[in-house]
Amino acid sequence: MNRTSFHVLRVGLAITFLWIGILILKNPGAWGGFIAPWAMKLMPAPVEQMMVATAWLDIIIGALLLFDVLVWLGAILAAGHLVMVLVVSGINDVTVRDIAILAGSLALFAESIPAFIRDKFVPPRIKI
Repeated sequence: MNRTSFHVLRVGLAITFLWIGILILKNPGAWGGFIAPWAMKLMPAPVEQMMVATAWLDIIIGALLLFDVLVWLGAILAAGHLVMVLVVSGINDVTVRDIAILAGSLALFAESIPAFIRDKFVPPRIKI
């Protein structure tokens, strides 16, 4: 991925996460309606509180990506968050776009992972 595409993806995802975080803060109860009934039973707090926490997670992810600080951390948090969204919401007309956002987050993570982490999990390449 070249630097231009990296930054376009980074800023685009940042805006997406910031925007959704703000929208959730405006009306957390409505966003709780996307959560499957079985998942609501597992929540440690009322749905509105969980959605406010989710909104702040989205805003933190967006800020990390927007300000180009710990992009790898923001990207992996985004990917994990989106996997959880797909699990508790299911794949439907609304959440199907989250698959594309998940893929973008994983691509951003792959491009920004620091060497000290990458080298622990990826075997060194054989040089000829």
